[in-house]
Amino acid sequence: MPNIRFQALRVVLSREIPEVKTPSNKISDYFGANVFDKHKMKEYLSSEAYAGIVNSIDNGETIPRDLAEQVAAAMRAWAMGKGATHYTHWFQPLTGTTAEKHDAFFEPTADGGAIERFSGDALAQQEPDASSFPSGGIRNTFEARGYTAWDPSSPAFVIARTLCIPTVFVSYTGEALDYKVPLLKALSVLDKAAVDVCHYFDKSIEKVNASLGIEQEYFLVDTALFNARPDLFLTGRTLFGHISAKNQQLEDHYFGSIPSRVYAFMQDMETEALQLGIPLKTRHNEVAPSQFECAPIYEEINLAIDHNQLLMDIMDRVAGRHNFKVLLHEKPYAGINGSGKHNNWSLITNTGKNLLSPGKTPKNNLQFLAFFVNTIKAVHEHADLLRASIASVNNDHRLGANEAPPAIISIFLGSQLNDVLDEIDTSRLSKKIKDENSLWQGIPKIPQILKDNTDRNRTSPFAFTGNKFELRAVGSSANSASPMTILNLIVADQLKKFKVDVDKLIKKGEKKDVALMMIIKKYIKESRNIRFEGNGYSEEWEKEAAVRGLANIKTTPKALDALLTEKATELFAETGVFSRREAHARHEILLDAFYKKLQIEARVIGELVMNVIIPAAIAYQSRLVENVKGLKAIGLDESTYAAQLDIINKVAGHINFIKTNVDEMVSERKKANAIEDIRDRAISYDEKVKSYFAPIRYHVDKLEQLVDDALWPLPKFRELLFTK
Repeated sequence: MPNIRFQALRVVLSREIPEVKTPSNKISDYFGANVFDKHKMKEYLSSEAYAGIVNSIDNGETIPRDLAEQVAAAMRAWAMGKGATHYTHWFQPLTGTTAEKHDAFFEPTADGGAIERFSGDALAQQEPDASSFPSGGIRNTFEARGYTAWDPSSPAFVIARTLCIPTVFVSYTGEALDYKVPLLKALSVLDKAAVDVCHYFDKSIEKVNASLGIEQEYFLVDTALFNARPDLFLTGRTLFGHISAKNQQLEDHYFGSIPSRVYAFMQDMETEALQLGIPLKTRHNEVAPSQFECAPIYEEINLAIDHNQLLMDIMDRVAGRHNFKVLLHEKPYAGINGSGKHNNWSLITNTGKNLLSPGKTPKNNLQFLAFFVNTIKAVHEHADLLRASIASVNNDHRLGANEAPPAIISIFLGSQLNDVLDEIDTSRLSKKIKDENSLWQGIPKIPQILKDNTDRNRTSPFAFTGNKFELRAVGSSANSASPMTILNLIVADQLKKFKVDVDKLIKKGEKKDVALMMIIKKYIKESRNIRFEGNGYSEEWEKEAAVRGLANIKTTPKALDALLTEKATELFAETGVFSRREAHARHEILLDAFYKKLQIEARVIGELVMNVIIPAAIAYQSRLVENVKGLKAIGLDESTYAAQLDIINKVAGHINFIKTNVDEMVSERKKANAIEDIRDRAISYDEKVKSYFAPIRYHVDKLEQLVDDALWPLPKFRELLFTK
C-alpha cells in the first residue's frame, strides 16, 4: 500500500495558486456591504423607525413590538436583495464556537402557494434546543427549552445566503448559557462606574465604552498533509513529531515576504471579512514558519468579539477554498512559537476621549492616573480571576514558552510610567492648594506619552502599550468574551470602590483633587507587587513572584478554582454578572471540556502508536533483520553489521517503552474515568494521564529519526511547516 505521507506530498506539489478578485480596488467601496448597519437601516426604514432603533441601540432601551416588525420587514427586504433565502439567530454557546439554526423565509399559504415572511417575533426571539449545549447542570436533557434574543447593538449580516442575527442565549429559567450575556452585563456595570469617576473631571461625559482590538495569530497547513495527520485532524495539534532541523531559529520568517499561496488566501479571506464589516487592517508573517497574524482596527468591545468569532469561521471556510487548514490551536507544534489572541483594551468616552491616554495638563493627567492606577489595582486584587479567564487545556501548552507570557499574572508598564508611579508613591502630597499647579509639588509631571516611548515585553501577560493595556495571555482559539468579561468586571468593581474612598475624604473636608491623589497614591503602594519589568521566563522571577505573593498556577483545573472563591462569589453577586449557580455551572463546563480534550488526546496517542507508529517501526526493524541475516549468511564478520544491530536494538527499546507506557496510560485513563468529582477527574487527567504524553512522544520522535524515511507514515514537521 502506498505511503499516505508521500501521497499527500504529491498532492501538495500539484497545487496551483487560485486567482483572487476583489469587488473593487478601493476597500471603502465594499466595506460592510453585507452588513445591515445604520446606513442600510436609514435606507430601508422610515425616518421615525430609524430614529427609534438608533435610540434603542445607543441607549440600550427595549425595542417596541411595532418597531421590531418594521425592522424585521426592512431586514428581510435587504437580505433577500443580497440573495438570502434563510435567517438564523447567531449565538455563542459555551462550546467556544458559534451556533446557528437556519429557517427559511418561505412559508406556504392556504391556497397552495407560498410567501416570504419574517416577523418581528422571529427577529426578537427564538427557542433553540438548549439540552445539547453545555450548561453545567443548569439544564437537564429532558428540559430542552432555551431562548435566543436579538442583540441590536451588534448588526445583522448576510453570509452564505443566510441572514445572521447576533443574539444572546439563555435558559428557560433565565440563566446565561453563552459568553455574550455576562459580557454585556459587565460592560453595563463598567459604563456606570466609569462615568461616575469621570464626573470628578468632566460632567459632560455620559457614557464610557470599552474598546478592543484583537490580534489573531494562526498557522496554515495544506489540507492533504492535515488529513494525513490523525492527531492534527482530531485534536488540532501534533501529538508526535521531531522538530525540524530548520525552524524559527534564523528568525527569517517574521515579517518576511508572504508566500504566494498564503497571500491569495489572505486576500480572499480579507475581502470576505471586510464585506462583513470586520475592519482588518494588518497582515504579516509571524515568528514561526507557516504562522501568520491578522489584526483589525479597534471597535466597541461587544462588536469586536462578535467580529473575531465570525473571523475565525471565515478563515476556516476560505482556507478550504485554497486547500489550506487553519490551525487555531495554541500550540500545534512543539518546540516553536504557539499562537495567541492579543487583546488590546482601552476606555473611550462619548466625547471621544481615551481615558488611558495621558494628557498635556495636570487635570487630564490626574484623570489618566485615576483610570490607569485603578486598572492596575483591579488586576492586582483579582489576578486569580484573570488567570482563570484565560485557562484551557490548549493554553496550558502555550503559556510560559516561546514568547508567550507565563502563568504568573503581572503588569508591565515600561520604565517611564513605572518611574512616575514610584515617584508618586514616595513623594509628599501638599494639602494646601493655592492653585492648580500646586497639587503637583513634589509629584512628577507626566509628559505626553507616545506609543513607542518604551520597550515592549513579550513575556508580560498584561502590558501597558502607550494608550491601552494589552492582555497577551489569551489563547488563539479562545472566545475573548471570557477574559474581557472578567477584566471589565474587575475594573468596574475597583472604580466603584475608588469613588467610595474618594467621597469619604471629600466628606471629611479634603479638596477633590487632593482626595483623588491621596487614594491614587494609596492604590499605587497597595498594588506595587503586581508590577514587573523583567524577564517573565526566568527562574528568578518565579522565586520573586512567590515572595511577592503572586500565584503561579500552571494548569487549568486549579486555576479555575478562582471562580468559586468567596471573594469571587461576592464580586459576581454585587455586580450581577454571574449568579452563584451560573459561576458553578461555568466552572463545571470548563473542567468537563478540559478532561475530555485530554481524554481524546490520550485515545489518539494510543491508536496512533498501536496502529501506525509501532507497525512502521517493526517493518523497518524487519528489513534490518533480513539484512543482517543475509550478511551473516555470506560469512561476513559481525563487525560489518554492528550498526544494523545497534539500530535494531534501539528500535526494540523504543517500541517496548512506548507499548508499556501506552498500556499504563490506558490504565490511568480508566481510573480517572471512574472518579465522580469532576474537579478530581480533571486533575487526575492532568497529573496522571497527561504525564505519559511527553515520555511517549520522546520515544516516538526518536523512532522518527531512526526509521527509514520512506517507511515513516506521518508527515514530518519539515513538511508541515515548509511545504508551500
